[in-house]
Amino acid sequence: MKLLILTQYFPPEVGAPQNRLFELSVRLKQLGIDVTVLTAMPNYPQMKIYDSYVDKNYVYEEIEGLPIHRSSIYLPNSKSIIQRLLNYFSFVFSSARVGVQKIGHIDVVLCESPPLFLGYSALYLKRKKKAKLIFNVSDLWPESAEKLGVVTNKYMLKLAYNLEEKLYKKSVLVTGQTQGICKSINERFSDVKTYWLPNGVDVSYYNPCQVQSHWRNDNGFSENDVLFLYAGIIGLAQGLEIILYAADKVRQHSTIKFIILGNGPEKDKLQNIQKEKQLTNVFFFDAVSKTEMPPIVKAIDVSIIPLKKLELFLGAIPSKIFENLAMEKAVILGVDGEARELFVNQGKCAVYSEPEHTANLVENVLLLANDSSLREQLGKNGRIYVEQNFNRNRIAENFYQVLNKYVR
Repeated sequence: MKLLILTQYFPPEVGAPQNRLFELSVRLKQLGIDVTVLTAMPNYPQMKIYDSYVDKNYVYEEIEGLPIHRSSIYLPNSKSIIQRLLNYFSFVFSSARVGVQKIGHIDVVLCESPPLFLGYSALYLKRKKKAKLIFNVSDLWPESAEKLGVVTNKYMLKLAYNLEEKLYKKSVLVTGQTQGICKSINERFSDVKTYWLPNGVDVSYYNPCQVQSHWRNDNGFSENDVLFLYAGIIGLAQGLEIILYAADKVRQHSTIKFIILGNGPEKDKLQNIQKEKQLTNVFFFDAVSKTEMPPIVKAIDVSIIPLKKLELFLGAIPSKIFENLAMEKAVILGVDGEARELFVNQGKCAVYSEPEHTANLVENVLLLANDSSLREQLGKNGRIYVEQNFNRNRIAENFYQVLNKYVR
């Protein structure tokens, strides 16, 4: 079987979809599927083309034996809707061109969304290559863009919803990153076949027994400090102001420290809040590569994973939770719905904190700061739970069976 994975995001970029798709691709290749990747010139999250790819319209390379075709992409100079659309559609057109000219026969196109508009390229390649389409939904777009206020133009939203429906109905299978995504799609389109293709973790790579770390001492933290970490995109959806508000409430507890690691559009805003409140217990670090993350997670005590309080996020499962649990770290989960059911109620590896509720977060911070045995138990539960339910090897093996069922 020849499988083309079409995605705007892929390593060497750092991020959840990049890691998830790369890990899935490598494992499917090991299982005997002929996998090729069609992606953009790497630029995320800095929105700047990486140095070795500048001024190139096409690049072919291999990563761990995986053939990768890269096509050009326009990078916006502002956050306006026009600039965003230019960014999306530049890759739609360039990927369609490269897909036809550089890639031979394929049996199936697996298209990653968002961005939803990449579906135009997927439909074109599906027709030109006489292939089947699997549409992979990691975020319900345009629903999330509408509810977050990112897109407000009614005409644009109507076009996007029409495209969403067309893509679902033209696919032999729609895969959703969460059960909530699959449920939402089936509630609106009962005849669309869906499959839960969850995120997961490489439990051999994120293994606390195999990781050595000097990160705590190297960055000036003492062994007595209790370190609370947020690591990931610093964006609108996360509502990370709550961490700074909580830090303000516990500033008298000198051993409690908050680390915010990552980049994103809200970082300047958070750093301004830190300065205004003179928070000496909050520390910002830039995003790091995948290889640098295990020692950092090893060094901290608790991971904080928040999202804004929106009905949309009741079906969300932030990808960063898996790595933290695999590293036996307790989690404060500021996400209700599916994630709460999985990791608080079933896995018993996280404590629930009501989204955007500062007092509740403060309560949980103090609880875990003062109870090392609870932190340890939650961490051990987490490692067991993700090994049994979110092991990337098992996820790939199950999906391999599904591919053979739908693509013959």
